[in-house]
Amino acid sequence: MNANRRQFIGACAVAFAATGIGLGWAKTQSTAIRTGPLAAEGNAPPLNGVTAWLNTPRLTAEDLRGKVVLVQFWTYTCINWLRTLPYVRAWADKYQDKGLVVIGVHTPEFSFEHNVDNVQQAARTMQVDYPIAIDNDHTIWDAFSNQYWPALYVVDAGGRIRHHQFGEGHYKESERVIQQLLTDAGASGIDPELVTPDARRTDVAADWDDRQRCRTPFDFK
Repeated sequence: MNANRRQFIGACAVAFAATGIGLGWAKTQSTAIRTGPLAAEGNAPPLNGVTAWLNTPRLTAEDLRGKVVLVQFWTYTCINWLRTLPYVRAWADKYQDKGLVVIGVHTPEFSFEHNVDNVQQAARTMQVDYPIAIDNDHTIWDAFSNQYWPALYVVDAGGRIRHHQFGEGHYKESERVIQQLLTDAGASGIDPELVTPDARRTDVAADWDDRQRCRTPFDFK
């Protein structure tokens, strides 16, 4: 089942674009911070079972208390995740001083992805500078009942999941949620302009006009 998840994400992104599911603010060019209600999707589970932390000392529940937290599940061979990276990296840079904590939960799919040295090298190469939680036992993955790479969850300052995004796309909507939750948490002076990420080569966003088929990283030979 795992081997099909990445192909599923690519297909779903096309389907979502066609049906309008989850598009939200991506349909507009407004630069106003969203101020409407957001549904609560339940309490975020604790980050128990992390086998190692990269780019940070161990983060505890106390460290995250009162913070808006963006949790993204990834694995470094996933091309779909790689194309989301410029946005996540830009959000981490722009909003860290406003109270946002970005955590990349690296949950491996293949055996070689369990090697922390490999993850660390990939993170350096791909310029992943925000905190990375190594989830080699899939403990956090299971706690979130997650099934996809990439998957993004935005948690408010009270510890509740308020937004999720499976797969690529809908970056405007996700950023508007981040802005609103930071504002709700008391942050001020948030620039409402959306980020313009610096994407190059393999992390350039997918061209959804080319829909002949969905590809996985292993199709590029």
